[in-house]
Amino acid sequence: MRRISWMLAMVLVLSALLAACGKKDAAAVVKDLNEVVGEMESYQGAGVMTLHTGDTPQQYKVEVWHQKPSYYRIALTNAKKDVTQIVLRNDEGVFVLTPSQNKSFRFQSNWPDNQGQVYLYETLIRSITGDTTRQFADEKESYVFDVAANYNTHALVRQKIWLNKSDYAPKQVEVSDSNANVVVDVKFDSFKFGAEFGKDAFDMQRNMTAGTEGNSGTDTGSNPAEQAGENGTKEPASSETDPGQEPATGSSEGVSDGQTGVNENNEQQEAQDQASADPGTEEPTMTEPEGSDSFGVIEPTYAPEGVKLKDDQIVEESGDYSVMLRYEGTYNYTIFEARPQDRAVSLAPSRVVDLGFTLGMLSGDALQTLTWMTDGIEYRITSADLPESEMVQIATSMQEQSGK
Repeated sequence: MRRISWMLAMVLVLSALLAACGKKDAAAVVKDLNEVVGEMESYQGAGVMTLHTGDTPQQYKVEVWHQKPSYYRIALTNAKKDVTQIVLRNDEGVFVLTPSQNKSFRFQSNWPDNQGQVYLYETLIRSITGDTTRQFADEKESYVFDVAANYNTHALVRQKIWLNKSDYAPKQVEVSDSNANVVVDVKFDSFKFGAEFGKDAFDMQRNMTAGTEGNSGTDTGSNPAEQAGENGTKEPASSETDPGQEPATGSSEGVSDGQTGVNENNEQQEAQDQASADPGTEEPTMTEPEGSDSFGVIEPTYAPEGVKLKDDQIVEESGDYSVMLRYEGTYNYTIFEARPQDRAVSLAPSRVVDLGFTLGMLSGDALQTLTWMTDGIEYRITSADLPESEMVQIATSMQEQSGK
């Protein structure tokens, strides 16, 4: 009996040792992750991102393509409105496109080298490897890291990242605030390393036309190249665009290469002058320009403490329907809303700001302007004293709001 008990104990000890040999600790996984990123040539991922920033969660379909050295294509589709925006980086710069409405922003930036998004693999791995106080868990099919969130808003402080044990592909990301409430949740449906893309997959003009073919905004989220079988390989799509020629940046009314684009510094100064010229003693006249494409007045649901709406009014800008809202108090700022004609806009040097539902462009020094576009409406927040984190929170609160 004692012999049997002894043999059983030995078997259990050996089993435990074998099981332990098969496990990896955090250091071993981090080493592997550095190797994966170093050898990675491309990837393609798709999933669903949920933003818990308002009363109702907002869902977006996310599709991410990356090809070395610095080509990116991110398609964000509003699941409710079926409108797609594309963030594109190629040799010409960084673009934010709304193909279904023939709208585009173009600017020079080293995004996402200096900052990234929650759905970019490099950003997630950089968060893991850069946090020396990271927490690690070994689950059944996943390695889970709990690390500091390194994004452009102080509202996001922690994130949990689930990686597939077999190939370290991302499975899920949860980003939380200081109260441990999940603010952003991304669940990947698919992720493939070594994806192959067509020759014009990152071409600006091709991505613009792909979204307007068939008058459907949802087409924008599909691969501009021919979709192949389950192995993820794609044959190049036919395109009349000369690969050696700089792609067009929008309609015939658009601007090219930033030479005749919007002068952001002048525009910001005009915005500040216009916001401060009227003491606000008269009630503004909310008369819509004749024939304008009205969307009402879209007000943010968030304002910093000690700030209140001073006034709002409709402004005529070259026949476009525009709204100006002025806020005063702890911070003073102006919000412009407009539905501009089809055009491409080249901005002055600016920095990319992640708004969750899209990317914004922050420009200016003493007087800063945050610009973004969604559902065909261009928004600008201009202020000399409003912190960037507050700008982001205001912009986020305006998403999914309807005009009054």
